[in-house]
Amino acid sequence: MSIPFHARCNSVPSMQHPQAAYVHEQLTRLRSSEAASSSSSSSIYQRLSNLQDLHDSLDKMLRLSLTNKALTQVQVEKLLDGSLRILDLCNVAKDALPHMKEGLKEIQSILRRKRGDLSAEVKKYLATRKFLKKSFQKVLKNLKVSENKESSDKSLVVFGEAEAVTVGVFESMFSFMSGSKACGKWSLVSKLMNQNKAACKAEVNEFTRVDLEFQSEKSLKIEDVQNLDSCIQDLEDGIESLSKPLIKYRVSLLNIL
Repeated sequence: MSIPFHARCNSVPSMQHPQAAYVHEQLTRLRSSEAASSSSSSSIYQRLSNLQDLHDSLDKMLRLSLTNKALTQVQVEKLLDGSLRILDLCNVAKDALPHMKEGLKEIQSILRRKRGDLSAEVKKYLATRKFLKKSFQKVLKNLKVSENKESSDKSLVVFGEAEAVTVGVFESMFSFMSGSKACGKWSLVSKLMNQNKAACKAEVNEFTRVDLEFQSEKSLKIEDVQNLDSCIQDLEDGIESLSKPLIKYRVSLLNIL
């Protein structure tokens, strides 16, 4: 991915400009929320919402004549590359979430009606989860590689920091959807100690909790399935809403180019 820029930008509006100052405030808010909040569906949804505001502000900043005239073609192309990578991350999430949601709806229907082949649907869902988790891990690995790349361009501090913060939110989201590795499989000792198992399950997120219940099928709770379905819906809504300002931002870059 790109690009943690550390130098102050000389070619675009300084932090004294109201729009640039507002972007800086939003970046600070996002960094603080990432440091303070736990990895929960509500915290990730809130950060996705904050990203919408950030990219709306970046788009307005791009429309300023001062910014528009100052950016070189090379700089605009660099920002276009970053915006395309982020849209690609949006698309990965957009493709993955409906697959899981569809499987959960079938399972909920069987649990409510108490008719149908629950075991078969659970196996289908777990197979989908296994495939998607590999995809998420691949995305996370690529993000780690990209984070280690340095950029020689020191003139785009605000835009570069916004890209880095945005990528960080997506990294948290894909890690969240991948589930907890620590509790993914219990050791023999943990299986023999119900208290440890209960403590482990209390710490995991919605995705991992349902994965564990589906693997055993004995402790399956429709409430947990419904909670996960609601969590997926929130993430879908957040991604869909974020994609709109991301596209507007990219269109503004293309207009400059």
